[in-house]
Amino acid sequence: MSRITIIGAHGAVAQRILSRLYDRGDEAVGVIRNPEHGEDILRLGGETAVLDIESATIDQLASVLTGSDAVVFAAGGGPNSGAARKRTVDYAGSVLTADAATAAGVRRMVQISAIGVDEPLAEDADPGWAAYVDAKRDADAYLKGTDLDWTILRPGGLTSDDGTGSVQLGIEVERASIPRDDVAELVLAVLDDPTSIGRVWEVVSGSTPIADAVAAAGSATS
Repeated sequence: MSRITIIGAHGAVAQRILSRLYDRGDEAVGVIRNPEHGEDILRLGGETAVLDIESATIDQLASVLTGSDAVVFAAGGGPNSGAARKRTVDYAGSVLTADAATAAGVRRMVQISAIGVDEPLAEDADPGWAAYVDAKRDADAYLKGTDLDWTILRPGGLTSDDGTGSVQLGIEVERASIPRDDVAELVLAVLDDPTSIGRVWEVVSGSTPIADAVAAAGSATS
């Protein structure tokens, strides 16, 4: 049995991760900003930790992470947030999580990013989208520079469709969509497979079963 802490636990993908962790008998801790969301986390089988990553210190978050086998960063400022919150949540929140994991002795971190964030932005890109891409790209770069056992997942456009259990996974894949269900399943699969450590993978819907996709990508040379 593992103990996994989810940052941004009330998000749609994060709730699916919590449910699956409970179903397979793992312990889960859901870090949330709004205490009113605590009941939702409990219903999904997780423990609740109320902490605002925009104002928390490294030590405060480290105290929540202590004893965990891994941490999953699934937080985001949300589509309706401004550029400032994308910087404080998507970027600074990730940096805080990585630093707190190091302080707490939690070596394993999985980060949910976004497809294509290393590609140049168009000059006429929407400012909100540009801020989001910049935040995710910089958060990924920071995590890659740590000594943690990290995996960065970059899904395509997220949908609420039922998961298929199959994906296309690789260093670079053609842009497409993917159900949140399958992203949640993928997070668990990479947590279970040490060959995913140190990998940055894009993922969209595809025809390869998730565990097989992770095994194949993990065995491929960079």
